[in-house]
Amino acid sequence: MSHGLLRASILLACCPLALAVRAQPQSAQTPATRPFAPSSDSPQGNPISLTLRQTEALALKNNPQITIGKLRALVARQYVREARSALLPTAALSVTAVDSNPGSRMSAGFLNNSILYPRAAAGVSVSQLVTDFGRSTSLLSSSEYQAKAEDQNAAATTADITLAVDQAFYNVLETKALVVVAQQTVEARQLFVDKIKALTDAKLKSDLDLSFARVDLARGKLLLLEAQNNYQTSLAGLSAILGFPDEQNFQLVEESVAIAPPTLDVLPLIQQALQQRPEVLALQDQVQAAQKFGSAEHDLWRPTVSALGVVGEAPVRDNHISNWYGAVGVNINIPVFNGFLYNARAKAADLETEVNRQKLADLRNNIARDVRNSWQDTNRAYERLSVTQQLRDEASLSLNLAQARYNLGLGSIVEFSQAELQKTEADIADTDAKYQYRLTEIVLAYTISAPK
Repeated sequence: MSHGLLRASILLACCPLALAVRAQPQSAQTPATRPFAPSSDSPQGNPISLTLRQTEALALKNNPQITIGKLRALVARQYVREARSALLPTAALSVTAVDSNPGSRMSAGFLNNSILYPRAAAGVSVSQLVTDFGRSTSLLSSSEYQAKAEDQNAAATTADITLAVDQAFYNVLETKALVVVAQQTVEARQLFVDKIKALTDAKLKSDLDLSFARVDLARGKLLLLEAQNNYQTSLAGLSAILGFPDEQNFQLVEESVAIAPPTLDVLPLIQQALQQRPEVLALQDQVQAAQKFGSAEHDLWRPTVSALGVVGEAPVRDNHISNWYGAVGVNINIPVFNGFLYNARAKAADLETEVNRQKLADLRNNIARDVRNSWQDTNRAYERLSVTQQLRDEASLSLNLAQARYNLGLGSIVEFSQAELQKTEADIADTDAKYQYRLTEIVLAYTISAPK
């Protein structure tokens, strides 16, 4: 059953509550003051007390998605080091031993060494890229922008998890409040049944009244079971978000937050969202990375100039070979034709850059829409606060008048029950309005990436 249907069931089930509750002795502890206790099906163990901030911190510590985002950012930084290695010199230590027929001087193959001497030598070879006219630098810049994008993606994941935690936190509080309402309903109806039974035994009420009261009590018990199930389901959802494989027995602490009116103008909020949302920043970095990669692909047609050097010693050698060797050189590689491979790679990079630009434009439009919708929801929820408060005051006045008429014998039980139903509906609507306004504030803060 959804929360809306559950609230509706509570409303339809609460008609005779006021008469029964008012019949309780003043010294008895009322359901409203009795501390909430989970049902027998709730998780075992001592409850874990958590505030909203503690819940968020626990989720950021334990949720696997947070770890995945951080690991991807670390992987991207290694790609930066990989791209930077092309600008640094490379050195290799070589040890070579050759045994050949003393008369061997030539070997067949593709431009390989045509002199074969028996030898054993060791040396070092060093190569350094002199210039490739910006290609390696562009690749390095592209990888750096990709790393920045992964950092922003990790921040976006953190924001998503925080929003999910906040929503789950208030969902648990709301379902817990519904359980309390259902418990109050069952207790009040049980008291009402006992009262009607006593009146029936005294021949002051009919068996039909007792039958209706017992049916309402049975419905209240079913309502309580459904409310407890929804509460435990919300606890399971919160436990999963916090990184626990099993349902935990959380005792959430609701902090009092002052109700502040929303901002009057949505345009500054949209501008703030476009400047601060990590998804936008990540896509901006991806556009820059694609542009740099496209420049690198276009630079494939440019020459590559490299410096080479080797030096070593040959302790075992033929008499025709010197005991040491050394050489330096410059290698220039000029592309001429490769079947239009470089043209295709450059064109593909340009198209990919345009794809990222269009994704960024689409994301900006969607974020502007989301901010405007969230802002409108927040304003509507804020206006609903005063309306539900007024409805609650009027319902209280109506209930008092109906009770007075009933006590004087001027009104019927139907009139009194209807007034009680309206009062209960107003109380639930007022409580729900406060939760909904807080949730709309959280969603609006998420859409504009504002600290809470």
